[in-house]
Amino acid sequence: MRFIVTIFIAAIVLAACSSTSTQKEEKKENNQSLTEEKKSDSVVKEEEQKLEDNTEEEKVEEQQAEETVPEYRMNAVFALEPIEKANPKVVLLTIDDAPDKYALEMAKTLKELNAPAIFFVNGHFINSPEKEAILKEIYDLGFEIGNHTFSHANLTTLSQEEQKEEILTVSDKVEEVTGERPKFFRAPFGANTDISKQIAAEEKMLVMNWTYGYDWEKDYMSKDAIADIMVNTNLLVNGANLLMHDREWTNAGLEQIVKGLREKGYETLDPNLIETPK
Repeated sequence: MRFIVTIFIAAIVLAACSSTSTQKEEKKENNQSLTEEKKSDSVVKEEEQKLEDNTEEEKVEEQQAEETVPEYRMNAVFALEPIEKANPKVVLLTIDDAPDKYALEMAKTLKELNAPAIFFVNGHFINSPEKEAILKEIYDLGFEIGNHTFSHANLTTLSQEEQKEEILTVSDKVEEVTGERPKFFRAPFGANTDISKQIAAEEKMLVMNWTYGYDWEKDYMSKDAIADIMVNTNLLVNGANLLMHDREWTNAGLEQIVKGLREKGYETLDPNLIETPK
């Protein structure tokens, strides 16, 4: 009798163990299934995010491609000519020696007038967090930032290494502050050299001098005088490349200059429409 009871108890224990083992296996399988589902969901979400990111990148690239189709080309005398059917009666506004004292105010004036321009900067003016902030604000207002060398030295008097430092330090600083390297280069005094042209080509910058400028001459160091000569000079032609500087009198006369040019039928050219080296 005892033997039968013992066998019966053993059978019950064995069945219980078997049931527990089966439950553990089922739980393990369920956990594995949930883990695999989570992994699968994670992979799907990751793939969806990648597709979304790629789509956004493609949209940005397409938008940039549309925005940067060149309509004008610079000629041998540094004026701008239509590549095909663009308006020939344009002028390009450029401001050198920025950001010294008046560049930000000039940028705000031009922004209010919806007049695009290139601000050619000198590295020695971007020498503090405050000046870096001014440069960034000019850029954020939508203006093109050009390279005008670090110290405004005459490049023809410098060694190749010195010229390289003068140019590249400015491009590096502009990129550090704005996130974009300059696409335009203007040598101080218009004194280009073989090495400066080579560096500009390597950096994909368009070497640019000018058609006319007057604000460094004594006779034009007043608001009315500079406004009058910039609009009424006989050098004003289609595609003229206008040179101005970060100066008190030019800043004061800037609105008159832009309005005077427009009264003569000239459109202020967007630098983004100018063909640059690829």
